[in-house]
Amino acid sequence: MEEKNLGRILIVDDNEDLLFAAKMLLKKHAKEVTIEKDPRRIPFLVNNHSYDVILLDMNFTDDTTSGKEGFHWLRQIKEIDPKSVVILITAFGDVEMAVQALKEGATDFILKPWQNEKLLATLSAAIKLRESYEKVDKLSTKQKQLQADIKKPFEDIIGQSASMKNVFSIIEKVAKTDANVLILGENGTGKELIARAIHDRSERKDEIFVGVDMGAITESLFESELFGHKRGAYTDAKEDRAGRFEVADNGTLFLDEIGNLSMPLQSKLLTVLQKREVTRIGTNKAIPVDIRLICATNMPVHEMIMENGFRQDLLYRINTVEIFLPPLRERQDDIPLLASHFLKIYSGKYRKMFKGLRQNAIQLLQRYSWPGNIRELQHAIERAIIMAEGDELDSRDFFFLSAKPSNEKVSSNTYNLDEVEKNLIQKAIDKNGGNISKAAKELGLTRASLYRRLEKYGL
Repeated sequence: MEEKNLGRILIVDDNEDLLFAAKMLLKKHAKEVTIEKDPRRIPFLVNNHSYDVILLDMNFTDDTTSGKEGFHWLRQIKEIDPKSVVILITAFGDVEMAVQALKEGATDFILKPWQNEKLLATLSAAIKLRESYEKVDKLSTKQKQLQADIKKPFEDIIGQSASMKNVFSIIEKVAKTDANVLILGENGTGKELIARAIHDRSERKDEIFVGVDMGAITESLFESELFGHKRGAYTDAKEDRAGRFEVADNGTLFLDEIGNLSMPLQSKLLTVLQKREVTRIGTNKAIPVDIRLICATNMPVHEMIMENGFRQDLLYRINTVEIFLPPLRERQDDIPLLASHFLKIYSGKYRKMFKGLRQNAIQLLQRYSWPGNIRELQHAIERAIIMAEGDELDSRDFFFLSAKPSNEKVSSNTYNLDEVEKNLIQKAIDKNGGNISKAAKELGLTRASLYRRLEKYGL
């Protein structure tokens, strides 16, 4: 069977015999051939479909010689899709006008009556041009992503605790494969850092790493951000845009906070992962994508399945391998290493010379529960360095932590029920690292009930 490598073609001409002959010839070589005798339907067709090449007659029945109609519709097509590839169909006497049309954006022209071999060769060249436009568009988006990525500060994965050694072992085993990975852990535990470590050790390390915070994408922009859109697909779509899946093609796509997706959005994501192709909004053209998928969440997705909050089939799709990142309070052996690491970074940033941390400071840091995990430790070290006056950090430089030790107990000196409830809620939230779902479960409350109490007590 002959390969259909000419893509999707639109032919606009008022000669029905020509349209029929062209379609009979091209349907053997093209994925799809659309014919249209009324040029007034061009805006509708171009706005609602994606064509790789458009064959456009220079003259129609209203004006058979001047070529004005051809110029008019060429401009209309280019206004709708500036990257469209348009080949003009012209009679021998219109060649001079066709040359002028090339200057206005047409790609090529063919003469009536055409030779079949010449037509196929012209279309083949036009298809290659269209593909080059799409590659340039994708490369431009990738370049922007890479530039944004370069600006992110590089951080090493630091840890010598048994739990982190287990994480390192899993990374080494899974990185060389293309298996989908789900990283579980509280906020601030370094899930994106682990995802980047997997990418950097994979066969795709020389390709792009694209991170997406799913919790920050609104439902209305979900498809546009992930799958892309065509210019004019909606009010603010002022230019063609590749989605994150396209940008990550051949590289790694990291979907952070995937547990925050609504069920309808989970369904759309699952469809793309199953088909391994995306369709930009405003087109019907399916674009194949080849990605390594890594997801992360701080939500209890396994429990959410039981509560119909997360699709089981989507979980099966994304968690070929699971990595659990322990909270910092369970990694006390790593706290001195992490603290020293951040001390070095911020000493340089603020041009201060610090010898290190005193033992009383380390003991305080190890006693504290770190509900914000590594991110909170990083901010604590930065704040202490800014405010400290000596050349070593001691416990007094972390006064803002010492007021909230991890072993804080509910005061027994009050019988005020509101005060007791407030303290219990705070203790549950601290214990669960700020995870509302876990805290609510431990308190025997629903998430909604816990949120109402948090608002009531200003927590």
